[in-house]
Amino acid sequence: MNNFLDPAILFFAFGILAGCLKSNLEIPPPISRFLSLYLLMALGLKGGFALAHSGLTAEIVTSLGCAVLLAILIPLGAYRLLTRFLSGFNAAAVAATYGSVSAVTFISATQYLDVQGIAYGGHMAAAMALMESPAIVIAVVLANTLRQSGAAASVLPAADGTAALGGGPGQRVGLGKILHESFTDGTQLLLLGAMLVGLLTGEAGKAAMAPFSVDLFKGMLAFFLLDMGLLTARNLGKLREQSRWLLAYAAGAPLVHAGLALGLAFLFSLSTGNAALLMVLAGSASYIAVPAALRYAIPEASPSVYFSMSLGVTFPLNILAGIPLYTWIAGAVLG
Repeated sequence: MNNFLDPAILFFAFGILAGCLKSNLEIPPPISRFLSLYLLMALGLKGGFALAHSGLTAEIVTSLGCAVLLAILIPLGAYRLLTRFLSGFNAAAVAATYGSVSAVTFISATQYLDVQGIAYGGHMAAAMALMESPAIVIAVVLANTLRQSGAAASVLPAADGTAALGGGPGQRVGLGKILHESFTDGTQLLLLGAMLVGLLTGEAGKAAMAPFSVDLFKGMLAFFLLDMGLLTARNLGKLREQSRWLLAYAAGAPLVHAGLALGLAFLFSLSTGNAALLMVLAGSASYIAVPAALRYAIPEASPSVYFSMSLGVTFPLNILAGIPLYTWIAGAVLG
């Protein structure tokens, strides 16, 4: 219940309400872009300061290894399942979306843990960065395999994203270009660069940057979640176009993925806070980085399928209920 009374979460709910009421309330795109960059920079600094204080430990290495393993297993498993009721290209796109991560969900989770007084490692910001790109690369490889084998010639997405007959395969996309764009993405570089700055400056940098990266953080997050609420409301109408199987996947897959993360956390004895964040990362879905990459890499896939699922269903469920649920479960199992 405390999560619903958090100002940032209430602004997210207010944004959804304003959008559903067809209000003309709008956050200008440049402001929204600035807010996302600010949050990533502040998160990176916080992670770097924490790493400077703790140093490289066995749990840090283990947590990062678990993150990479999840980033590989989730999209591969998702693709295998999704091909049962989606065309190959749409299955690859949705698998990439749910195999990657949502930075805003992660940032909201760190704020929730701070309020609850649950300690976590700053290195989990690096785990988030590591989990963003593997799913995109896997999806591109899968799509190129479909084109090369000619399997796409007999299956193209219908209006609801399910398999339909007709058409021919698209053009093969160079993996090298996708790898370059994935690993040099501006937001990801900013996160890692800010983390490096925090690591190098340590306590002195933490004190100097506190008015920027700490005092302003909560207000900036609330403002950004207001914008996300408005964006979510604008995409709710697209959910009517999706089959009940896709909606069930969008709601249920995060729980399965978070459960897989919990299993790894239990196996390797991660702390409650780190386990909760690993579950949040595994249970989230990308609605920025992956859709932007897939529009170019897999044009055969329908954005209305993977974007509406992640933003219209998974994102609000995680923000409103998933974060406290994953934290409670992590505490119950590992605490």
